[in-house]
Amino acid sequence: MSVGEPASRLESLLRRDRAIVAAGLAGVSLLAWLSLLHMAHSMGGAERAAMPGMPMTAVWTARDAVLAFAMWAVMMVGMMLPSAAPMVLIFARIHRTRAASGTRPVPTGVFVGGYLAVWTAFSLVATLGQWGLQALAVVSPDTLKATPVVGAGLLVAAGVYQLTPLKYACLSRCQSPLGFILSEWREGLRGAFVMGVRHGMICVGCCWALMALLFVAGVMNLLWVAAIAAFVLIEKLVPAGRLVSFTAGGLLIAWGLWGLARSLWH
Repeated sequence: MSVGEPASRLESLLRRDRAIVAAGLAGVSLLAWLSLLHMAHSMGGAERAAMPGMPMTAVWTARDAVLAFAMWAVMMVGMMLPSAAPMVLIFARIHRTRAASGTRPVPTGVFVGGYLAVWTAFSLVATLGQWGLQALAVVSPDTLKATPVVGAGLLVAAGVYQLTPLKYACLSRCQSPLGFILSEWREGLRGAFVMGVRHGMICVGCCWALMALLFVAGVMNLLWVAAIAAFVLIEKLVPAGRLVSFTAGGLLIAWGLWGLARSLWH
């Protein structure tokens, strides 16, 4: 588009780009959730909450590890990509606006690729964590649900993290897409990928403890997965996100302490 092209033409392109990017994010997220549903139902029903080929013992084969990693990677896409939508949409808008002045645009997918690369790396860590917990026999191999004591400990740990300054710092960056763009802007394809990586690292810092809660009710308990994903989205999007985070932290600590006391009593 030339420099002198009418502003109405630019606004039309911005609306079109927004619709395309939003549809793309929704499509990828939907595919991820459909894949999770298929994984759950392949074992004879979603209530079985296990993945076909999921290692049923602490002794894993290479195939077991690949399947577990694939499960985590798909799950992270389904859970985290929707919450990144505001940042991705702003990134796309800025590049379209800059293109009106002659700056070469960068595909939005490069930014998204950097973001998902971080969550893919997190999926590898989660896979190793799952293997370790199964090796210690504190996670059921068929449901991937932690024992009551370990589950209570995860609830308390996640609740405490919700109250820490690091959680607040990461959450505040996630809640301010424009602030992130202004402070982290980089030019070119490499710059866009690095920006995506940086945003992904901030999101991991914000949400890693919440992801650990997947073991509380079972990693492939899709209702539980959806509940955590919904909380992540609400926490990032509502104006009172910090209050939501603090409230959730207190509730998680209380829930965990209750569960621990109940387990020890019995």
